[in-house]
Amino acid sequence: MRIIFLLVLLIGIGMAGYAAFMVMQRFQNYQTDFAQLENELRAARLGQVETETVIVAKSSLRFGAELLREDVTELQWPRGQIPPNVFTSVEALFGSETTPSRYILRIMEQGEPILNTKVTEFGEDAGISSRLAPGMRAFAISVNVTSGVSGFLQPGDRVDVYWVGSTTGETITKLILEGVDLIAIDQQDDADFGGTVVARTVTLQVSPLVVAKLVQAQATGNLTLALRGAEDVAATGEIEIDQSAIIVNEIIEVIEDRICTIRTRNGANVVEVVIPCVEE
Repeated sequence: MRIIFLLVLLIGIGMAGYAAFMVMQRFQNYQTDFAQLENELRAARLGQVETETVIVAKSSLRFGAELLREDVTELQWPRGQIPPNVFTSVEALFGSETTPSRYILRIMEQGEPILNTKVTEFGEDAGISSRLAPGMRAFAISVNVTSGVSGFLQPGDRVDVYWVGSTTGETITKLILEGVDLIAIDQQDDADFGGTVVARTVTLQVSPLVVAKLVQAQATGNLTLALRGAEDVAATGEIEIDQSAIIVNEIIEVIEDRICTIRTRNGANVVEVVIPCVEE
């Protein structure tokens, strides 16, 4: 009996030890799984991108059109990549129900953020006056195919202005303005109209002092425009050319052929005969 009892006891101890081992192993597996899940949650938390509401165009918006609430929608935008001057709420863009409307200044495509530089202030129309910077004036210049860069000018371009006139009886050409903003072609002030127009007038955005300078320049000579590159901000400096700079007097040395002769007398007559010249 004692042997059987001891055998049963040993078997029971062995089974209890095995059970304890299995429980410990299972517990260790749970700890490993929990640690892995915790690491995944921490990684997801660190990789989470903070966003902010941005108002974007729901469909394409054309120049001059009235901006309506149904034209826009809210979109979550990564906070660190939000463009400057963007509207972040419908209330800021449209105001209250009695607030006057805004109008589109630049073409916007679907999904493009609404910037305050692309819409008018409340109640303003989309004309030239709404596009002038504070303290600036709009000044129109008459142009033709030559002086207007042969139809390649568009609103939004930047140009240099040259004056051609006479001083002290001599015709000169002089650069009088650099990098001037062009805000309209004839009656077209949409910077995105994309057409090619042989303009009769162009409108520049300049200061009042420059307006007076241009008036004087037009009254005393002719103005010609030179189109600048989109990224060209370099200062050209003073340029003035007169007629002597384009007409160069060149002295040409004329080398005459050498002729050698001898004279012989035939009675009363003297005869001159051409002979080969002997190099000295």
